[in-house]
Amino acid sequence: MTPFLTLLQKELLRFWKVAFQTVAAPILTSILYLVIFSNALGGHVKVYETVSYSAFLVPGLVMMSILQNAFANSSSSLIQSKVTGNIVFMLLPPISYGEFFCAYVLASVARGLSVGAGVLVATVWFVDLSISGPVWVVTFAILCSAILGSLGMVAGIWAEKFDQLAAFQNFVILPLTFLSGVFYSIKSLPPMWQELSRFNPFFYMIDGFRYGFFGVSDAPPAVSLIVVGTSFAALSGATLLLLRSGYRLRH
Repeated sequence: MTPFLTLLQKELLRFWKVAFQTVAAPILTSILYLVIFSNALGGHVKVYETVSYSAFLVPGLVMMSILQNAFANSSSSLIQSKVTGNIVFMLLPPISYGEFFCAYVLASVARGLSVGAGVLVATVWFVDLSISGPVWVVTFAILCSAILGSLGMVAGIWAEKFDQLAAFQNFVILPLTFLSGVFYSIKSLPPMWQELSRFNPFFYMIDGFRYGFFGVSDAPPAVSLIVVGTSFAALSGATLLLLRSGYRLRH
């Protein structure tokens, strides 16, 4: 377990040593989103009968922060190691690809949950919020951060320079996140766009997470859990195959 624990500690320290940038900055960004959107649209948008628009925004902002930061943690770590050449020091020790995968994903989960918890604590001062299903909240938070940690590894393995990783984040992660119902309910969209939204796995992540707060959602929570669980299993398998093959890691 020593190689695994050492790598995990290295990945945890990597983001925690600069927590002002990796944790505090995303929290501030989410607070700004909440203040701007709630003041601009709070009196004009009604999503659920018993939920104010400001309260509706909070779970979406929390999950968006979890997803983006979990992805950023593993992807940026791998691309930095590849570009600087110190990836060799993680490939030479006797650590299995399974341990390698777990260390990176667990560190991504830790960063995602740290930011998500910070956003939740910071935003509950602005809205009246309750959690109707804490098990749903915790389950979706852990699973979804693990999914984006795995996806970050895929992006970090695939990318050979920072520009490629930035393109992946800007043209894949960012659109899927913003079009997943963070700021709106898909029921407010035209029928065609509602159907298209159901092909976005990020929609089920945010909708299932929001169900844990309010007990209501746009999709059945069991369906969201199945989609998220299946996505995690498939993406984890693909990441492990890439690690086992040494694709773009061993030259």
